[in-house]
Amino acid sequence: MHVRVSLVAAARGCPLLAERFDDDRPLDATGRLAVESAARGLVPLGAADLRYCSPTPRCRATGEALGYAPLVQPALRACDMGRWRGLTLAEAAAHEPDAVDAWLTDPEAAPHGGESLRAFISRVGGWLDTRPADDGSAIVAVTEPAVVRAALVFVLKAPPLTYWNVDVRPLSTLTLTGGPGRWYLSLPTAS
Repeated sequence: MHVRVSLVAAARGCPLLAERFDDDRPLDATGRLAVESAARGLVPLGAADLRYCSPTPRCRATGEALGYAPLVQPALRACDMGRWRGLTLAEAAAHEPDAVDAWLTDPEAAPHGGESLRAFISRVGGWLDTRPADDGSAIVAVTEPAVVRAALVFVLKAPPLTYWNVDVRPLSTLTLTGGPGRWYLSLPTAS
């Protein structure tokens, strides 16, 4: 038994350098235009049996703009950043440089009082492993890029620090097939 899970990274809600931890901003004008441009390739994913999204406004708005009518899944939220919520990485580093260094180099560290990187990856993997695995069923989920990165690390059984080496662009997709404990990365074919 297997299931196909397609994760779609939400469109941007702000410029990259202005991104904040646990950012609750909605899509900006650039993000809305990007969704319109990418819609042709992403709308077909909406034929999935189940359609989900992370709880952030930009994930919900991206899913709605693509016609998915997604259900919010709290397990697909970005990493809990504790007291760093609302800060940029640069702001957190300016206030707590040693804590940021620990967070970036130790997957068990949670100096911000939220989730460690390992706990975040495990939470996302746990969500994947509890998806219904009926042969041929399909799921699409619009998530934060961080969730896509965590899912990839989990599926590949890569060391947690590999997370920092994965770049997930807005509106990119990751398709996984399989089921609990046995996931595969599905690369697209040339069209």
